[in-house]
Amino acid sequence: MKIVVYVFSVILLFAGYISTSVANEKSQAMLEDALSAAPSSLKDKVTVMDWEQNVLQKGDSNYICFPTPAQLQGKAPMCMDKSWMEWADAWMNKKPFTAKTIGISYMLAGDDGASNTDPYAEGATADNDWVKEGPHLMIITPDKALLDSLSTDPHNGGPYVMWKDTPYVHIMIPVGIRK
Repeated sequence: MKIVVYVFSVILLFAGYISTSVANEKSQAMLEDALSAAPSSLKDKVTVMDWEQNVLQKGDSNYICFPTPAQLQGKAPMCMDKSWMEWADAWMNKKPFTAKTIGISYMLAGDDGASNTDPYAEGATADNDWVKEGPHLMIITPDKALLDSLSTDPHNGGPYVMWKDTPYVHIMIPVGIRK
């Protein structure tokens, strides 16, 4: 009987080790993915969280980085300041949003696509101006009139306005090669 208990205990310990090892590898992959969105000057200062609000890295800056959401194909990690965190909460919960301050978000790993006109589009259609963006910054502003001087054309070669005429309107600033 002691041998059976011993073998069972070893099996449980081994299973726990494998489970912990897999969880650690998954956490490390999410951490690396999230940090790929941040500028190198912030990578050791940001807090990194997974989408269940588990802290993967504690930081002392006002930025929180998240890995690519599990439901998305490709990459789309982002680092957001407080204003962008409020924006993200409103967008994810389809609530109204009005920026109180200027907000900056980094997506330096780029993303694999979004509609430039529909905040909730899940794929490209003939009329939703789908764009795959390389490394970029995103800016929100409380003064929507400032956006009127910018193009809404993501192919114009410079900054552009995304999701104009929605509560989630923001400025996209490409800083690298488009995908």
